[in-house]
Parts: sequence; C-alpha cells; structure tokens
Amino acid sequence: MEKELSNKPLLEHEVEEDVAVGTISRVVLYNDDWHTFDEVIAQLIKATHCSFDEARDRAFEVHVKGKSIVFAGEMKDCLRVSSILEEIALNTQIIT
Repeated sequence: MEKELSNKPLLEHEVEEDVAVGTISRVVLYNDDWHTFDEVIAQLIKATHCSFDEARDRAFEVHVKGKSIVFAGEMKDCLRVSSILEEIALNTQIIT
C-alpha cells in the first residue's frame, strides 16, 4: 500500500519573541526646596558625566518645570545614575 503525498503546502510557523532589546529608560529628577543649584549641578556631573553647562541647564529646567529627564539609556545605566543622584537625597524616578 502506497502513501499518498498531499499537495498541500507545508506551513511554517514563525515564533515571535517578546524581547525588549534596546529599550530606553529615562531618569527623571524632581525639584526640591533644600538642595542648592551647585549641589545639583555637581551631582548631575558625577552621575551622568555631562559638562558643567549641560548640568546647569538640566538643573535650571528642574527648577523651572518641577522635573526634568536628566538621563536616558539602558535600565542598568539608569539605575546607576539614579543611585548616584540619590546619594545626596535628590528625588528621582526611572520611567520606561
């Protein structure tokens, strides 16, 4: 007895993986009433390795708007930046 071959095409199934490759997270810095501009600027430079001018601009935006995204990158880098900012009790949040 011979097996009949089907004329139906074989279906290939693609498997999609839900992987967040290259997902950018952001560190938000919130304004407060007890840190000086100089303290915030110095901590931003320490945390993000930005220039003095960039840190001053970010600190001013935090002051005027109440908050600012001060860093964007991979989650592990955002955690590092956030922890350095929080060394002097700055208030931060990481968003994705």
